[in-house]
Amino acid sequence: MDEKTRKVMTNGYILEGDKVLLGLKKAGFGAGRWNGFGGKLKEGETIPQAVAREFEEECCVKVLASEQFGKIDFMWDNKPTILEVHFYRILKYSGTPTETEEMKPQWFNVKDIPYKEMWADDPYWMPLFLKGKKFSGRILFNEKDEVIKPEIKEVEKF
Repeated sequence: MDEKTRKVMTNGYILEGDKVLLGLKKAGFGAGRWNGFGGKLKEGETIPQAVAREFEEECCVKVLASEQFGKIDFMWDNKPTILEVHFYRILKYSGTPTETEEMKPQWFNVKDIPYKEMWADDPYWMPLFLKGKKFSGRILFNEKDEVIKPEIKEVEKF
């Protein structure tokens, strides 16, 4: 692979009992897919600050406490960018998840997660998140956004 550019991103989730909050992306990268809430860091922003800002922008929820549970480098064999995504569990928040121009939030029972309407990598790491595990890894996609090489391992901490 040629030289790749790295973009740091966030992706946050709320898990309450047997329910997980997902958002249906309405426009832009990932449109039409259920996902967590997140995006790019702004200049001078820490990763936890970006997680909190993105949650507020995308579903009107104010993050009061969060912790990292995962980090994955996403790569495509036909694109020059690595997306370094930091995954966060929202431990404490205020507000009610509300639809915005960008995302439509919805609670799902963990038994009914719509994997077929999500990114193809989610089945590789989401079960670890649901069990309270931490992980790190790399996922390589082809030009059709299909996973061609998943490498996910559990880690103790970040």
